[in-house]
Amino acid sequence: MINIYEVNETNAMIDKENLDVRTITMGISLLDCADNSIERVKSKIYDRITSLARNLVKTGQDIEKEFGIPIVNKRISVTPIALVGQSACKTPDDYVEIAKVLDKAASEVGVNFIGGYSAVVNKGMTKSDELLIRSIPAALAQTERICSSVNVGSTKTGINMDAVRLLGDIIKETAEATKDRDSLGCAKFVALCNAPDDNPFMAGAFHGVSEADAVINVGVSGPGVVKYALQNLRDANFEELCETIKKTAFKITRVGQLVAQEASKRLGIPFGIIDLSLAPTPAVGDSVAEILQEIGLERAGAPGTTAALALLNDQVKKGGVMASSYVGGLSGAFIPVSEDQGMIDAVKEGSLTIEKLEAMTCVCSVGLDMIAIPGDTPAETIAGIIADEAAIGMVNQKTTAVRIIPAMGKKAGDTVEFGGLLGYAPVMPVNTFDCSVFVNRGGRIPAPIHSFKN
Repeated sequence: MINIYEVNETNAMIDKENLDVRTITMGISLLDCADNSIERVKSKIYDRITSLARNLVKTGQDIEKEFGIPIVNKRISVTPIALVGQSACKTPDDYVEIAKVLDKAASEVGVNFIGGYSAVVNKGMTKSDELLIRSIPAALAQTERICSSVNVGSTKTGINMDAVRLLGDIIKETAEATKDRDSLGCAKFVALCNAPDDNPFMAGAFHGVSEADAVINVGVSGPGVVKYALQNLRDANFEELCETIKKTAFKITRVGQLVAQEASKRLGIPFGIIDLSLAPTPAVGDSVAEILQEIGLERAGAPGTTAALALLNDQVKKGGVMASSYVGGLSGAFIPVSEDQGMIDAVKEGSLTIEKLEAMTCVCSVGLDMIAIPGDTPAETIAGIIADEAAIGMVNQKTTAVRIIPAMGKKAGDTVEFGGLLGYAPVMPVNTFDCSVFVNRGGRIPAPIHSFKN
């Protein structure tokens, strides 16, 4: 039974420690919107989204008011559009037309973002997949709410290096197409390995083909709550440290579970999963990097950072799974540079580099996230960075991702501004040695031996 102490504790987390529910994301299947007429596809997509999600934002706002729990974003994820448009779309421009309809529907229902302008190509690309991928720069430049992703690898299938190499060019083209906004389009695109079907977080969210017609997924947050809980434990041993993180993650997840159940009941749509991820914001005190400092590091990036992040990620999952029977998505700790003030400070002071961030992605939830790099970085180098991250995910049987922004006209040490939750970022230097022969070989990197389990 909930007692008054627990009520007061939760209120303090919300008022003083930046506790929030980061997102309610409604997943919507668009498989039955497929048609050989582009106009009918567009009409079906618009009608389905605006019908199912018409009360999503209002429901989230009502729950916020009634329970006093901030819900930062209300979002939609849809079936990978490369599957929906494969019969009707004959050119990249056809896919851009679908992107505009998705954007219009998202605007109509009032959500922050809509994810699923996506293709899953870890073993090979269909013609439809390739057309969608080639449309991404124009689609992201001509819309406001669209988020896009491409899954290029998996532990079971290996890494599609043809897709990886193509994405190097696509990211550069997207940066150029949105250069008047500090290459903002790249902040809404992510390359993934082992992408989950039920991720509520952008930019990698899509509604997997194994999912129901519609579902409610919730992503929690709470780095500030964990940081606050650790402030008086500087002299504690690892056992006490871990127990505190687990207990805190349990409390955070229970808040998310409450919101998920209420949203599901009020919308009449099944509850899917809670994503346990600690998702930072640019707000002071709401930082994963600052949790690492409370664990005992002078700055994120110092020796011991990867071990501290591994500890944090594991304890968050152990505490969270006790609070909800249905945990999924990414679940762990996000380490985006632009969205985490502690990470930004670490980059500025020289303690955090792309190479150290890559090492940290071996044990975190996602990968190289919201990292600005010089605008003149070659497409082949970007492809090599994606390949490195995909290899980490493939071999370690985990989700990894690359959301990287080649900031046109900017060099290392400059700053890019995105605003809102996307924050701002220092432009980080990249290794300038050439990898073009490697990424241009073509074909597929085979799956690791431990993938063969049948």
